[in-house]
Amino acid sequence: MTSAETFRRGLVAAICAYICWGLLPLYFKALHVVPPLELVGWRVVFTLPVCMAIVMVRGQLSELRAAFANPRVLGLMALSALLIATNWLIYVIAINTGHVLATSLGYYINPLINVVLGTVFLGERLSRVQWGAVVLAGVGIALLLAGAVDTLAIALTLAVSFAFYGFVRKQAPVGAVPGLTIETTVLFIPAIAVVAMAAGSANGSSITLGSWTTPLIVASGIATAVPLLLFAVAARSLPLSTLGFVQFIAPTISFMLGLIVFGEELDATRLASFALIWAAIALYSWDMAKRAHAAR
Repeated sequence: MTSAETFRRGLVAAICAYICWGLLPLYFKALHVVPPLELVGWRVVFTLPVCMAIVMVRGQLSELRAAFANPRVLGLMALSALLIATNWLIYVIAINTGHVLATSLGYYINPLINVVLGTVFLGERLSRVQWGAVVLAGVGIALLLAGAVDTLAIALTLAVSFAFYGFVRKQAPVGAVPGLTIETTVLFIPAIAVVAMAAGSANGSSITLGSWTTPLIVASGIATAVPLLLFAVAARSLPLSTLGFVQFIAPTISFMLGLIVFGEELDATRLASFALIWAAIALYSWDMAKRAHAAR
């Protein structure tokens, strides 16, 4: 496969992955009758077999065994499992309580949080332009203190939990799909406990509700694993700068869904916050593109 074909393959995979992630609010909104903790439990339960199947098809069982045999890697994956479970839970709660715009803002902020983590923990240096982008984003976040604290809490929790998740995963030499397989294995017993408690409650298990609810719960494993598989293909085939641009597809779709489909209010404070975050992203992306061009 030529480099141009590899690039096209990676770009298509990346676009498909981020479109899937951007449309997740529709998916979880359709499951609003399922309590968030139970839904995350079922998501773990049904993601594990899908990941195992993908790992077997891709011949990654040896990578999986090596990770389980390494105490340091296993410890890191346990921490990343806790972080991603927290992120999933907050995300579902946000969707089901009418805060889709807040989730969008969180994932717009996330790359800039990554930049700060790289500076603080990895000794990475930022250019003046990149520092300018971080300051702009900081002002945008601070604006929410003026009257949109609920949006601020959700956006920051999602952004910080996912940024630290990425940071921890970066320390563990495990591929995307094997990594998710380990994380869902770590979370499997707690997830079984959660769905068992739901089954024993007065309302019973949500998986018995029938109609669209049952198949959507069962399909949550596919909805979780397939975009990640597409992302893994993209990450191997695309320059980091290109992947950095494409990642904004997901929060942009979520933003449009929140505004147009779910009819959420975008008051002056939230609009000003989004505008500053968008300006920060544009500034940072321009600097990244300039550096990538200079490197080539």
